[in-house]
Amino acid sequence: MANKNISMSKVRHIMKLHAQGMGKKRIAQRLCISKNTVRLYITLLQRLQLSLQELQKLSDHDLNQLLHPPEKVLAEGRLKQLFDFFPEVDKQMRRRGMTVAQQYEQYRLHHPDGYRSTTFYKYYDQWKKQVYPSMHIEHKVGDKVYVDYAGDTLPYVDPDTGELKEAQVFVAILGWSQYAYVEAMRSQTVEEFIAACENAFHFFRGIPLALVPDNLKSAVFKASKYEPELNENFKAFADHYGIAILPARVRHPKDKAHVENMVKLAYQRIYARLPEGAVLPLEELNRAVTEHLAVFNKSPLSGKRCSRYDQWLAELPTLHELAAHRYEMRSIKQVTVMKNGHVYLTEDQHYYSVPYELIGKKLRLQYSRSVVELFENYTLVAVHKRLRSAHQYTTVPEHMPPQHHYVTQWNPAFFLDKARAIDPVVEYYIGQVLARKAHPEQAYKSCQGILSFGKRVGNTRLINACRRAHEIGYYNYKTIEDILKKQLDKYEEDPVATAMPSHANIRGGNYYQ
Repeated sequence: MANKNISMSKVRHIMKLHAQGMGKKRIAQRLCISKNTVRLYITLLQRLQLSLQELQKLSDHDLNQLLHPPEKVLAEGRLKQLFDFFPEVDKQMRRRGMTVAQQYEQYRLHHPDGYRSTTFYKYYDQWKKQVYPSMHIEHKVGDKVYVDYAGDTLPYVDPDTGELKEAQVFVAILGWSQYAYVEAMRSQTVEEFIAACENAFHFFRGIPLALVPDNLKSAVFKASKYEPELNENFKAFADHYGIAILPARVRHPKDKAHVENMVKLAYQRIYARLPEGAVLPLEELNRAVTEHLAVFNKSPLSGKRCSRYDQWLAELPTLHELAAHRYEMRSIKQVTVMKNGHVYLTEDQHYYSVPYELIGKKLRLQYSRSVVELFENYTLVAVHKRLRSAHQYTTVPEHMPPQHHYVTQWNPAFFLDKARAIDPVVEYYIGQVLARKAHPEQAYKSCQGILSFGKRVGNTRLINACRRAHEIGYYNYKTIEDILKKQLDKYEEDPVATAMPSHANIRGGNYYQ
């Protein structure tokens, strides 16, 4: 038969639609196959003189045998030479990057009078099926989505640090329509994996009956031939969306052949089309991936007149509706409140405040992608927006003891205003203390200490001490302390010599506001 064999499910659809009076052209459009293929199978079945009822009673195996009787393999001649060559082809095909086309070239090199390429490919497929018999997976509409990670990563740059990193590439594909989704992720953690699956659902605009992952640590806690144990967070995610999880069997790549093939296509249609040598932030990288993915999904399928996008439009009505809210994965850990009234989230290296009465107590910290919650026993005591800035503090002023409330108000303008209230000389000096630190917060304690001398020794002595420290060019708490201790502030003022400079480059209070 010249035409490529189609699934028995489509054969049954052809006869059902034909019996309903639908024309061959419309049947071909509906099933995404050629009009000639429709005509051929209608003719074949009419020759067999089978009624629609009789046809439906036949198993897929029996129907296939009727429509495609097995060819007899000749025991001698060119065909025997060809079949004798196939074991070597099979051996070479296990090498990375090897193709059947390359092996055909080798065949013609050894057998110049051998078969043409189309016949070579046809009989090689036939030989593989005889040597490696396997069950054909009939994909049902709206049934499964297959997910996995590509083996090769993509480089990206962290915009905050400028550090070069490697993105893990997540791939998902609907079994029936072959509509695909690709996204570059920071890692393969459970949190990132769940986010990628969820993004795929929203991309597909619906949910199939089941999700088929590889035995990833993010999805499967313990692999098993009969009853694999799922990761608890991933199971909760599946329950949230009402989707069944069917992990692929270990060492059975054909269970997820669709997604394995999609990974190969991603290398060809997406990886290879990204700007060569360009390293983008993750967000921009994903925008480029999405653009190439759209072109790929709308390209005609091999041997068909329709695209993955066209088939997805037909599959979309069979997908279940998305959940009203996105899933929030929650991780739980025990933490102890530090003496400064904060707890430490190790994953982000970030500190969060709790009421100061809880200092020294053990709390339950529960966090999702967006929220950090803290509980004493079962009572919620603090809620914060999750931030991923390392070594930083998120502090609610009300959590601090009364004597510490003012600390949360510290900023450069705060100290400059207090200095200005004493004298412009002190304001200038405090501005210089702030300016000489890489980050103003590093100078806050020094500023507090310098200003406190106003109450301890009087504003006049503080002003003179700041003037003397400026003369020698030292701007820190220790210098002011030494001047006051040694009473170096007590001297006759020379207004010309000691006047503070006025210049556009000198920072004032407005600089920090």
